[in-house]
Amino acid sequence: MVEIIIITVVLVVFVAYIIGIYNSLISLKNRINNGWAQIETQLQRRYDLIPNLVETVKGYAAHEKEVLDRVSTARSGLLNAKGVGGKCEADNALSGTLKTLFAVAENYPELKANENFRELQLELTSTENKIAYARQFYNDTVMRFNTAIESFPKNVIASFMNLIAREYYEIKPEAREPIKVKF
Repeated sequence: MVEIIIITVVLVVFVAYIIGIYNSLISLKNRINNGWAQIETQLQRRYDLIPNLVETVKGYAAHEKEVLDRVSTARSGLLNAKGVGGKCEADNALSGTLKTLFAVAENYPELKANENFRELQLELTSTENKIAYARQFYNDTVMRFNTAIESFPKNVIASFMNLIAREYYEIKPEAREPIKVKF
């Protein structure tokens, strides 16, 4: 009788352990999905701010058409990008063109003094900070998830659940360099 109780207790503990692993993997997967949704929300916010910023700059720097066109093209690229890699690449391109746009704005004191431009620049800066935070949260969660599904015994459960490693949100090395603007 005691043996049956011990076997039952061991089985219950084992099942509870498996359920705990399963739930932790689901929780990490959902956190990654949430993190990605937060990145996309902030990218959309930035996407929506850019036309107002471009229109404001157009009024002061009409002959900077090439820069404005590159910003618009990069903005469209972000909207059409698919997957983590595509979004990451399009985001890097857009970030680079925005840096160029702000560098151009430095040469127009009356533009820098324009209240609308300053507000848009502050909103965009705030959004960039939120994007950076969302990327960090996403990458931290991806790291925890990838570690979990590669570590024993969670890797056994993860293989039954068909869970695969997730892609990090990374920037290209050239995106880390300062933008060079020539006039």
